Amino acid sequence: MKKLVIVGGVAGGASAAARARRLDENLEIIVFERGKYISYANCGLPYHLSGTIPRRDSLLLMTPELFRERFNVDFKIRHLVTSINAENHTVSVRNLITGDVFSESYDKLILSPGSSPLIPPIPGVDDRDVSVLWTIPDMDSIKSRIEPGSRAVVVGGGFIGVEVAENLSEAGVRVALIEMQKTILPPMDDEMTSPVEDELVKNRVSLRTGTSVKAFTRTPEGLQVLLDSGESIPADFVIMAVGVKPNSDLAESAGIEVSARGSIMVNERLETSAPDVYAVGDSIQVKDMVTGNMASIPLAGPANRQGRIAAENALGGNSAYRGTIGTSIVKVFKLAAGCTGANEKTLKACGMDYRKLYIHPASHASYYPGGARMALKLLFDPAGRILGMQAIGGDGVDKRVDVIATAIRNGLTVFDLAELELAYAPPFGSAKDPVNFAGFVAANIITGLTEQIHADEIPKDCFLLDVREKEEAAAGRIEGSTLIPLGQLRQRLGEIPANVQVVVYCAVGIRGYAAERILKQAGYMVKNLSGGISTWKMYRNIGRHAKIDDAVPGTPSQAQAAICDDTKECSFSS
Repeated sequence: MKKLVIVGGVAGGASAAARARRLDENLEIIVFERGKYISYANCGLPYHLSGTIPRRDSLLLMTPELFRERFNVDFKIRHLVTSINAENHTVSVRNLITGDVFSESYDKLILSPGSSPLIPPIPGVDDRDVSVLWTIPDMDSIKSRIEPGSRAVVVGGGFIGVEVAENLSEAGVRVALIEMQKTILPPMDDEMTSPVEDELVKNRVSLRTGTSVKAFTRTPEGLQVLLDSGESIPADFVIMAVGVKPNSDLAESAGIEVSARGSIMVNERLETSAPDVYAVGDSIQVKDMVTGNMASIPLAGPANRQGRIAAENALGGNSAYRGTIGTSIVKVFKLAAGCTGANEKTLKACGMDYRKLYIHPASHASYYPGGARMALKLLFDPAGRILGMQAIGGDGVDKRVDVIATAIRNGLTVFDLAELELAYAPPFGSAKDPVNFAGFVAANIITGLTEQIHADEIPKDCFLLDVREKEEAAAGRIEGSTLIPLGQLRQRLGEIPANVQVVVYCAVGIRGYAAERILKQAGYMVKNLSGGISTWKMYRNIGRHAKIDDAVPGTPSQAQAAICDDTKECSFSS
């Protein structure tokens, strides 16, 4: 091969170019990039809005000049590839500065066209004050609008929308976040987003869930965002963050096979249906390693790896991209929310048999200062195969997500989690790491040592037993429960009715498990509430932010203040 042509820079294309050069010093490599910037930190854009990343230039990872100098790659910016002639091995290119059109031949072609923000056909969406955060120029435009006390509406509660809302709020902007689904962060299950939603509201982000934007209208007072709930929110500017769509038009027009949802179809070698044409990044369809289904999973990490693999194969290698598990994490003020693998919604949709558990471990040894409790949800099948995991917390979430992502990728089971030897010292973890602990509980479920019940499954005619201490119960309990502290349980068994389903709970599930073992060996029918009252509260709070009445974005109402006051604990009456 003499010439490699790459369409698109940033993660996939730039990685492919750099890898190809390392493998072949004599290869001619040309990259066409329609934009001005060839490689920039897309994921860092929101953090420049708040000043967390103060220097704009630090987001520019590579310039065309530096790329040419280091890798001897001809990087042509502001050049748009308009068509592909797969039979003749040529592409048509338009110079967006001069308007000139020319043809470029190739021996191998790698497509890395990326994706584009999804803009729904909402009346007024083309208003001058409605934009997206997708490129460096987008960031510059939004940054110029930020003033203390200005009002912004962010439409879309996915990872990008949440990051934008957080950083605008940090910059002093009064922010309203709108999400049409019942809860934010779609990769996570509904109950797991409750702490994140609370964190947003606590930090003066006015949250609306379960409602969508009906129109953007102009009034004498300025831009108004009309919701289908009937509410109207004033805004100085709006940022749309409702999702992305693959840029597959170029491939489709060339006769390259695309999926029903518009993603370019590739095999494990990242080859398209056209000879000598590869595709990588947000535009392609990949295998979901958990479900086995094909999916579009637009993430920067996979795009970088795909670029390397496509370059290797274009140069005669035989590398395979095995699939993606969708490992993600987002910072939300003082919390982190991370996930890997499939969520419960996906498993149900695929008809997969699964089990789940909740634990609430500390990020490190409880006696060492600075620890933070996290909520961890583990999904697994009856044989112990790990299907997915979600975690929320103030510290240590990232490393637990990474460990379990590694376990999923390498086919480990929940029994293996229990046996993992992980780094331990009091400032960093516990002798029984949260990952180990999740493995212990899952193994107990599979072997039948415990029968867990979840907060949305508690039968009305059960005997609900609270085994916490009196002082804990005084701060809030599940309505209808009977309090018998764990230390008194053996002496008070006569107070528990026989031949009735007993559901036992504590704060996070540990004492509940101990009580379950005592009661079962005494002949009772017992199930332990998974994650205790902590998880029950998360279930109870699903969708509550759809009901908050807050007329001024960024200013918590009395209802919000009550929700966010951890000292009040609410009444926990169901």
